[in-house]
Amino acid sequence: MNNQSKCAFIFPGQGSQLVGMGRDVAAAFPVARAVYDEADELAGYALSELCFNGPAEVLNQTRNTQPAIYVTSIAILRALRHALPHAQPAMVAGHSFGQITALVAAGGLSFAEGLKLARERGRLMDEADSRVPGGMAALLGPDVGAVQGLVGQARTQTRGVLVVANDNCPGQTVISGDERTLAVALELAPGIRARRSVRLPISIAAHSPLMAPVNDEFASFVRAAQMKEPGVPVYGNLGASPLLSVDANRSELEGQLTAGVRWRESVQNMIADGAARFIEIGPGNVLSGLLRRIDRKTPGLALNSADALQQFIDDGF
Repeated sequence: MNNQSKCAFIFPGQGSQLVGMGRDVAAAFPVARAVYDEADELAGYALSELCFNGPAEVLNQTRNTQPAIYVTSIAILRALRHALPHAQPAMVAGHSFGQITALVAAGGLSFAEGLKLARERGRLMDEADSRVPGGMAALLGPDVGAVQGLVGQARTQTRGVLVVANDNCPGQTVISGDERTLAVALELAPGIRARRSVRLPISIAAHSPLMAPVNDEFASFVRAAQMKEPGVPVYGNLGASPLLSVDANRSELEGQLTAGVRWRESVQNMIADGAARFIEIGPGNVLSGLLRRIDRKTPGLALNSADALQQFIDDGF
């Protein structure tokens, strides 16, 4: 099996955003600049300006963060494929919101349809948070079982909402819920030997029951989206398994707002199914860092800048 058939493309989710993302790529690659121009026209506002120049407090609002990450990731992907048309993965996956980007990369959604879903997803999640404010935090050190116990303890104290939202990698679990219960959990975290507890730069309680009030409305947008069978398997967050049909991908996206992200298992299953290297496409390098914790033997590379992209192009796929 050649390298191409063993390569997986992975796409980041919320939390990977930063002011300036994609600016150097758009300047260096006209095809990437064209993606931002198309997005600005479709959105009806200067989404590119928000990516390139912020301000951070506006970029970090969920309704803006998700489409901004989406457009930046697709811009980098388009530049890569323009330079190396044969650079096609054997499989793809996206972390949380990034699953929409992954489906577009696999040919299951058009760019315009993906952008519409990204905008509606971010808008609706912001609306849900305005009703019951919440947040997310990463606990470093304990395994997911210990964190599950902590979550139950905090919920018992407050009778509020708190869940394990992301099983990211060994020793990194993200919890999500209402502000009071989340605060109690962080106070209790030293009791399960959490080496560190970190509030995430995410303005919502994603992947928790607090998103339920908008779940049906988002599902209606997913059902209305024009989809086709992806050209390569899309590994889902909910089942950590390959999604090969339109119905399977719709079902995953419809359930994503309230269900947890099984990223560790998704990556492990991709490796078991033949992925010998991972290419992270989008802002930041969060997923490449998680890969090192999941499987140190499998190489990963983040294409998150013009320099990184040009080096990859020069080296060849």
